[in-house]
Amino acid sequence: MTNLAPAYSPLRLESRPLVQQAAAVAFGSLILAVASRLEVPLYPVPVTMQTFAVGLIGALYGWRLGAITVLAWLLQGAAGLPVLAGGVGGLAKFVGPTAGYLYAFPLLAMIAGFLAERGWNGKKPLLAFAGLVGAHLIHLSLGAAWLAYWLGGDVQKAFVLGFAPFLIGLVLKSALAAATLKGAETLGARR
Repeated sequence: MTNLAPAYSPLRLESRPLVQQAAAVAFGSLILAVASRLEVPLYPVPVTMQTFAVGLIGALYGWRLGAITVLAWLLQGAAGLPVLAGGVGGLAKFVGPTAGYLYAFPLLAMIAGFLAERGWNGKKPLLAFAGLVGAHLIHLSLGAAWLAYWLGGDVQKAFVLGFAPFLIGLVLKSALAAATLKGAETLGARR
């Protein structure tokens, strides 16, 4: 059986009391709500800072608590709280053209967290960058697959509308997250 205990955890949240973990989830979902408001409106999929925040939360919180945080944020959105892109919420977002991206967010956090726990983190920023790019590509692929379904199976149109325009942003957000992880690692080492 594989040991899934983290080899490295920058915030060590898994060893903190449950109340501190709950506070981290609340804080993380607030960060995601703010990141959702940082938006460049495109149709049908807007450009937001959500993917940056989800990847970073996964890498900082670890794969378990990162995924729980993202799920809490998605549940808030499903309940109608204005936490999703454009400051909206409601169940309609979970069946529309961007639903695949929403459903894939927990997986993005899990992959980023799992890799960070195993050394793809601020101690090795190039590995962190590579891991985040890979996690973001998986997320983007799943979102575009749902978009293709939503567009009646038009894979080419889904690629043009929901994948290709986000590749440069994916690289930039991954680089920013890796740099943030490096900065957090440097600050942590000074303490």
